[in-house]
Amino acid sequence: MKRPKLRKASKRLTCHKRYKIQKKIREHHRKVRKEAKKRGRKKPRKDPGVPGAAPFKEALLREAELRKQRLEELKRQQKLDRQKELEKRRKLDAKRSAAAIQEQTEGKVIEASDVVLEVLDARDPMGCRCPQLEQAITCSGGEKKLLLVLNKIDLVPKENLEKWLNYLKKEFPTVAFKSATLLKDRNMETFSRRRARIDLSRHTESFGSECLVKLLQEYGRTQNKAIQVGLVGFPNVGKSSIINSIKKDRVCDVGPARGVTKSMQAVRIDKQMKILDSPSIVADPTNSAVTLALRSIIHTGESCSVNMVKAVKAVDAVLNHCNKQQVMMFYSIPDFKNTEELLSLLAQKRGMLKKGGVPDIENVAKSLLCDWTGAKISYHSEPPASQILPPYLTEDKIAEMQAGFNLKKLEELNSSTVQGIALLPLKAIVAAIMGDSLKYPSPASSIVFQSAGMTNGKIVKNKVVEEESEWEDLESSHEEEDFMETDDDQESIEKEEENNIKE
Repeated sequence: MKRPKLRKASKRLTCHKRYKIQKKIREHHRKVRKEAKKRGRKKPRKDPGVPGAAPFKEALLREAELRKQRLEELKRQQKLDRQKELEKRRKLDAKRSAAAIQEQTEGKVIEASDVVLEVLDARDPMGCRCPQLEQAITCSGGEKKLLLVLNKIDLVPKENLEKWLNYLKKEFPTVAFKSATLLKDRNMETFSRRRARIDLSRHTESFGSECLVKLLQEYGRTQNKAIQVGLVGFPNVGKSSIINSIKKDRVCDVGPARGVTKSMQAVRIDKQMKILDSPSIVADPTNSAVTLALRSIIHTGESCSVNMVKAVKAVDAVLNHCNKQQVMMFYSIPDFKNTEELLSLLAQKRGMLKKGGVPDIENVAKSLLCDWTGAKISYHSEPPASQILPPYLTEDKIAEMQAGFNLKKLEELNSSTVQGIALLPLKAIVAAIMGDSLKYPSPASSIVFQSAGMTNGKIVKNKVVEEESEWEDLESSHEEEDFMETDDDQESIEKEEENNIKE
């Protein structure tokens, strides 16, 4: 048996090894000095300081201190500028990648779909229509069909909804729809456990989902093949909510923020049908201010001052298209002179204040825009007095888009949806007993809104080119000479100090 060691082994080296290591270190230092001598680099000279007998010693020391502070301030400013340039480049990279992904997904969805559903907000259906998209589908030359889905019908008066259905069905087959709310998530606990935090007065049942599914299934039978259905539309029209309502499960992410859907997602409904969810259409910047406020995605990566100005302008554009008295009644606020005063009153009412009691204008403006794009405010727009077809839509194109659909049955199903009656008799009886039928706002409580017309979709390639030009300007400005402290500058400063001392 081996005897255990009582002490640890010594770490001392032999003299031979120690002398060898010391010799290598000396040789390394010798090489470093030799290379430094070849480069001609001098050791930094120590500051000799100001002699005690020198006149104006305090003034010289003060000037040297100020010069040192100035150099440090310049260095700090240059560092901040470099950080800002890097942030700008990161934003440009993110925008370019997002634009490229969006262009790719939009093209994929339209190409892969047999039927394209353009989702419209019932409060402003004309403002949610994209003429570039409709022209691309109707003039594709294939057998693609375009359907209009009028979503959020519970936020407009019943008479206004019937007017829009009569107006839109003359151009494309139109389906009235109301998405389900408060759907249970797969990873969520049971519905009863969360009952205390859920407003049960809101409707949790969807209306029009059976109508839409039956219409698409009948069209698939006429084609004798499995069909793919693509959902397209502007932000916050409820594309993902329609898929969740059809599946009766939360298979797609939804939220009040704009641009939740980032990429294409395929959801299988049955063996003969699959629905493709897509990102939102990008609104062209040539549209009116109210259109951009309601139909575009606001980027939050900009500075607070720029973002606040944009949000206030967007709110101002929206309120200019509404009745002032109705807005005052809805928000329960007194008369106001301009948009900033309205936002200040809302901030005080909602308790959205900064330090010192200053109203938080930016966050109030964002919340007000979320109210208008979400499902909190009931407003409605009137359809045009005369039906004027777009230039890309002729009578032959209308007949081609309507072919393959049972329009009589569609009208009956839409009327049952408008009446707030479920398609199944048992559901209708239960809804009548429980009072869970569809309720519309009265015309007096709904804000009258003046629509700005169709919204032009933005060509993404132009956006990328503009951003590349901005990027080139940024790089050229970055390549300009910046003030940096070098050895020569340091030597010149020291010479000035020596001259001052001699004087």
